[in-house]
Amino acid sequence: MRMRFILSETWTSLRQNVSMILSVMLVTFISFVFIGASGLMQAQVTKAKGDWYKEVEVVVWLCPDGTSQAANCSAGKAPSQQEIVQLEEKIHRDLNNEVSKVTYESREDFYKHTFLKQYPNGVYEGRTLTAADMQDSLRLKLKDPTKYQEVSETLTGNNGVEEVLDQRQIFDPVFNILNKATVVTVVLAVVMVVVAVMLTGTTIRMSAASRRNETEIMRLVGASNWTIRLPFILEGVFASLIGSLLSAATLSVIVKVFITDWLAKTVQWMPYIDQKTVWLMAPVLVVGAVLLSACASAVSLRRYLKA
Repeated sequence: MRMRFILSETWTSLRQNVSMILSVMLVTFISFVFIGASGLMQAQVTKAKGDWYKEVEVVVWLCPDGTSQAANCSAGKAPSQQEIVQLEEKIHRDLNNEVSKVTYESREDFYKHTFLKQYPNGVYEGRTLTAADMQDSLRLKLKDPTKYQEVSETLTGNNGVEEVLDQRQIFDPVFNILNKATVVTVVLAVVMVVVAVMLTGTTIRMSAASRRNETEIMRLVGASNWTIRLPFILEGVFASLIGSLLSAATLSVIVKVFITDWLAKTVQWMPYIDQKTVWLMAPVLVVGAVLLSACASAVSLRRYLKA
């Protein structure tokens, strides 16, 4: 009987305060779109890092024939096969805990499999290059990609080594941009959440004030504070629930239209988040919105009932 009364009071309040409920719903919707967007951006950064860092290698460029700015290449000659084997043995001996695989790539293989794919005619900066203009290299797959510095310190300065290059340096600027964009969306989301909490509390208190006579009668007949408060709390929870569901649906549409159907087909070298990421995040958004609304309403009504 009491639950039926509470639900009846909630429904009455919803019908009488449509405009205020819509305002709470709209602010919740906008706030949690920003929160979800920041979460999706961070998920994108994490996914890209995870997939790319598994593939990236540390490239040890060996000295080329001819002039080089590296002090280790002052002789002007590329290392012999015996010197390359000795360098590989040093890597296996001194970096066994950091390096899982060492692959030798000759200048001919690099020219054929990499250079000509980027420059089909072999023309680079107005010059036609051949395999003789390339360099031999050793490609190291690390057990832990973050241990690049240890590998670099061990190999830099060895005879025959011109440069030690970590391929992660290519991707770090992209990740920095995405991380900064995530920070901006997080700040906006926090601001919008504060606005949503304040608006929800104010709206629910105004709703209770408009029905002050009814709440006074309920007090006189012995109704508990929670019996009086609960219909108004459920009113705010309902509005926030609808708003958060709309935000999750909007994020799903954004991922579908702008990422899956457009960006993933245009820029195919990057791994992207998908609908699974959205649906994993959706329950967090909904539960978060409901809890924030319930807490804001309860605190606001507690102060109001004490007044």
